[in-house]
Amino acid sequence: MQEKAFQDFYPDDFSHCYGCGRLNEHGLQIKSVWDGEESVAFFTPDNRYMAMPGFVYGGLIASLIDCHCTGTAAAVSYKKEGRPMDSEPPFRFVTASLKVDFLAPTPLGSLLEIRGRVIEIKGKKVVVEAKVLAGKTLCATGTVVAVLLPPTMMSK
Repeated sequence: MQEKAFQDFYPDDFSHCYGCGRLNEHGLQIKSVWDGEESVAFFTPDNRYMAMPGFVYGGLIASLIDCHCTGTAAAVSYKKEGRPMDSEPPFRFVTASLKVDFLAPTPLGSLLEIRGRVIEIKGKKVVVEAKVLAGKTLCATGTVVAVLLPPTMMSK
């Protein structure tokens, strides 16, 4: 695995996201890296993310999938162009579609593993499938359609 996470390469203007922004002190600050042909991130939810005693709120699972997949979309775009992740112009993706299937209750306090696999790269769109595991238990799967950040969202 590489040492520096995909999200660590985001320019400061694009590093405030609640899920993956390294500059958001109240956010999740997830960190995604390549593990072979898949991307992987880890997160341990504490009681702030409780749905009911002992179990994780589903919105957290959706956020983990969302931000891990948009980070994967950026990373695969650099890889496809043979560019380092700190090269200009930056690739930054936003979510066009997010679908999550909850398969098993997700336990609080357990190390969650989020794995992503790129399904399609076409123009400004990247489709990534993800799964969230707590140990050997598959808790959720998801699909994100990520699109390049539109010019209307860029800083002026």
